[in-house]
Amino acid sequence: MKRWHILILSIFSGLLLAAAWPVNGFTPLIFVALVPLFFVQQYLGDHNKRGMFLYAWLAFLIWNVLTTWWIWYSTDVGSVMAFILNALFSATIFYLFHLSKKKLFNNKKGWGILIFYWITWEYFHMNWELTWSWLNLGNVFASQSKWIQWYEYTGALGGTVWVIAVNILVFQAINYFLKKDYSKAFKLTVSGVVFLITIPILLSYIIYNTYEEEENPVEIVVVQPNTDPYNVQFDHSPLVLLEKNLSLAEQKITDNTKYVVFPESTLYDGNQSIWEGRLERSPLLKRLQEFIAENPQITIVIGASTHRELRDREKKTHAVRKFRDADKYYYAYNTAFQIDSSTNIQIHHKSKLTPGVENMPSWGILKPIEKLAINLGGTTGSLKTEENPVIFTDLENIQTSPIICYESVYGEFTAKTIRKGAGLIFVITNDGWWGNTPGHKQHFSFSVLRAIETRRSVARSANTGISAFINQRGDVFQKTEYWVPAVIRQEINVNNKLTYYVKNGDYIARISAFVSALVLIISFVQGFLKKKRAQ
Repeated sequence: MKRWHILILSIFSGLLLAAAWPVNGFTPLIFVALVPLFFVQQYLGDHNKRGMFLYAWLAFLIWNVLTTWWIWYSTDVGSVMAFILNALFSATIFYLFHLSKKKLFNNKKGWGILIFYWITWEYFHMNWELTWSWLNLGNVFASQSKWIQWYEYTGALGGTVWVIAVNILVFQAINYFLKKDYSKAFKLTVSGVVFLITIPILLSYIIYNTYEEEENPVEIVVVQPNTDPYNVQFDHSPLVLLEKNLSLAEQKITDNTKYVVFPESTLYDGNQSIWEGRLERSPLLKRLQEFIAENPQITIVIGASTHRELRDREKKTHAVRKFRDADKYYYAYNTAFQIDSSTNIQIHHKSKLTPGVENMPSWGILKPIEKLAINLGGTTGSLKTEENPVIFTDLENIQTSPIICYESVYGEFTAKTIRKGAGLIFVITNDGWWGNTPGHKQHFSFSVLRAIETRRSVARSANTGISAFINQRGDVFQKTEYWVPAVIRQEINVNNKLTYYVKNGDYIARISAFVSALVLIISFVQGFLKKKRAQ
């Protein structure tokens, strides 16, 4: 195999990964997308040649650029860094797999190692400061909800296992065919590939067609104001923008309406007037309470940018900010409020922050990078997060999970809120930063995954992007158009039963991390012993 052959195979893997990705991709391609890269690994490993890291990095870079190019609309430098770093991380994991396969099995076996390494990496990538889990392999099925009803048992990481396992079997089948061992190639194709693809899909369709929601309806109104996050939000007063939202809501509110859901950062005041600890001073919150007085049956869930002054002797974190005119400090939050006819305002602070926008690296020499935070409207720079998941409880004891924007990418995070008692999910977001690109569509599709994993109905309110209702099977209703003001109303069912995934979280990742640690230790010890013998 010549170098240009290897180069073409690496590029082909990147193209196949991108061509499979939602929302416009052809999903079945994901089952062969890694096969060209496997041939690269097999050849380099067998011939003890270098370059595996660079070839893998090229494949994953192509994948990242072609699927998330829309980040460029919000930041040019930040998008380039995201492409390079995310591809770099994935290539590192593939390279570690390459080394372990060579050291432990002389490159003849050991393909399953990649499953454990990759799952461990995806889980780690969901739980550190530079988290960017948009391209976790299990997310590829977000537009094929009827294929993955079994996510209620495995979560999206089960989809990652599925993707890698099928790719390994396809590679093995092709390899036997090229070696003219047609008997083994046929057996793998029929008993392996067909079985491993067909059975999960058939099982999923059975689950889909037999699943029945318990009738426990709640009427929800969802508002999509379509406020331009780059311009209009700053050209009008906060009260004017709030009135726009309330006017839309009034079009659909009935005597049976239980909740009205508004988007992320609906309450944004450039003068920083929404201070926790003295919320009663905010004219925006006063106006909402007046609106509820006119419609006392409703409970409002709404996004806001808020601030909180540090208490005396309170320990500072890297997200702390200093007042310009005083020797005091404060935190900024991306917040969800629940407001009803009582005097109690419930608060949730966004916990999964968008890297490069709401969370900048806090590690020593990287601290100055915080000044480069991308301005997407509202509060920028590192925000303070919630330490524990929060759920809202209304006056009739209905509990809901408030999920703010990027939090909807994280299955286990959402599952934790469900374990605390939430019977519904409200996703509030602002997807107007990237224009009419695949970005807002991909983000919407993740809410379908969360509905299936938790078997919770979802009401999704986007400032602009896609607002909709999603039932417990992942079916979508009243999907709104991009860049169009809208208000929609629907009854959705509350569910209090816990799925296996909700009860156990990302258990697949914990198992994989344990196995990965063992394999890494054994492979490097074995490599060390080989060197000692050679000496």
